[in-house]
Amino acid sequence: MVRQREFDVDQALDAAMQLFWEKGYEATSLSDLTSAMGIQRPSIYATFGDKKELFEAALRRYTSAHAAGVRAKLQHHSSAKEAFRVFFEGMVEEEYAGGGSRGCFCINTMVELAPHDAKFEILTREHEMYLAAIFQETIEKGLQSGELQDVLDAKALAQTLVVSWIGLTVMMKARPERSFADHSVKTILSLVK
Repeated sequence: MVRQREFDVDQALDAAMQLFWEKGYEATSLSDLTSAMGIQRPSIYATFGDKKELFEAALRRYTSAHAAGVRAKLQHHSSAKEAFRVFFEGMVEEEYAGGGSRGCFCINTMVELAPHDAKFEILTREHEMYLAAIFQETIEKGLQSGELQDVLDAKALAQTLVVSWIGLTVMMKARPERSFADHSVKTILSLVK
């Protein structure tokens, strides 16, 4: 007879994701994970595999939710310019309203693991490209409506905005002066014309 799990898998994975997001892969121990997830090591191994497999599952969960959140934020506005303004300004506002910045779990992984692990290089690149596709959809909507200049290369602009978002996210972890972040956002938004 197969023994049923005595814990909520999604809840445990969310707890692991939060811990990895806060501490990173290397700094998170199995003891940290068992404590945060409320389960023992055998249950972690049986359900998720080893620490790296658990990290991958947590990262995939994050990137899926993150991409859906970005898409929802951008689609909420009929104006492409307004969508990007709210997105970038909102990002800065959230960072200064909160206590400290954990950054983006995917970008943290890009910095910590991607240079040394091909799997995480691919996973983080896939997320970048997916976000670029979401940004491109918004730009193309603005081009079709006539709001944006038709000389824009939607794909190149979308990729540039992703690079800008990544840079801004990393920069926010160091809590620059608010005016520095605001001026950076103003310049990023000037690209969307």
